[in-house]
Amino acid sequence: MTEAVDTKRERNAAEQQALLARGWAALPESYRIPNVAPTLEEAQAWCRELAETHYENFHVASWFLPKNLRPHFHSIYAYCRVSDDLGDEVGSTEAALALLELWGQELDACYEGRTRHPVFVALAETIKKCSIPKEPFADLLTAFRQDQSVARYQTMDEVLAYCRYSANPVGRLVLYASGEANEENFRLSDATCTALQLANFWQDVRSDYTERGRIYIPQKDMNFFHVREEEIAEGNATQAFCDLMRSEVADARLLFEEGLPLIGKVNRELAIDLDLFSRGGLEILRAIEECGYDVLSARPAISKGRKMKLMLRAVSNKFLPFLRLGS
Repeated sequence: MTEAVDTKRERNAAEQQALLARGWAALPESYRIPNVAPTLEEAQAWCRELAETHYENFHVASWFLPKNLRPHFHSIYAYCRVSDDLGDEVGSTEAALALLELWGQELDACYEGRTRHPVFVALAETIKKCSIPKEPFADLLTAFRQDQSVARYQTMDEVLAYCRYSANPVGRLVLYASGEANEENFRLSDATCTALQLANFWQDVRSDYTERGRIYIPQKDMNFFHVREEEIAEGNATQAFCDLMRSEVADARLLFEEGLPLIGKVNRELAIDLDLFSRGGLEILRAIEECGYDVLSARPAISKGRKMKLMLRAVSNKFLPFLRLGS
């Protein structure tokens, strides 16, 4: 009996290792857990390079932050980026779940003072300096695991519940890192982060379906507007579909408006970033409106002119502190 149990355990362990090997092989080699943990300086450099080469807006966003906070934002971004890639860039549900399980174990070990991966070596310093609890980091992994098994949502409440794990923890991590963590700020940040997530969902309806097989538009809303999944599959933006998107965009805008007061409640450096990202999200909604809510024919994008306007506003707010943010 004992031998049979041991054999089964060994077989399961071997299968798990095979899944991990398959998953790591689909990702950049630098993502793998090294045999020797890097120094803090090496780990922070790794996170900085990942942030500044994988996210085109990171240079812009981090420029408005105090220099001493940038390593913390680098480590938080690196954790989010790698976690997301473990779920979405592997090409195998089983391998993705195995990697996410391992990543969760590495998170647990980080909070126990044991780190191996550059992300967690750097993150341990951020966690210590900024007094960040494990929950928001763990919540993100919950969302990425959910992505492996849930591809349709029946109601908007289900979509918002997903955003509670996929988007809201990021805003809370930013507040912790900036020394602005409190319940009221969390509430406002949650509204903004959920709004940003919804704006991205409505912008990427077509690619979410064709590349990942997911539809984040609630099935109840699709039924109400008499929109069939086949229309999304065919890229056919009917009048009914455009009416549906008009409704979803309007609701997302209300969430942005709900979160805007946060800009006036935090330190100026963070406020500039929040203003930039909130207005960027609103510009995505505007781009959707301007294409007649047809997000199936082409992905709506913010024009270069409007991006420049957002940047100039942010720069002006940095150097002209008498200007009112959020106005």
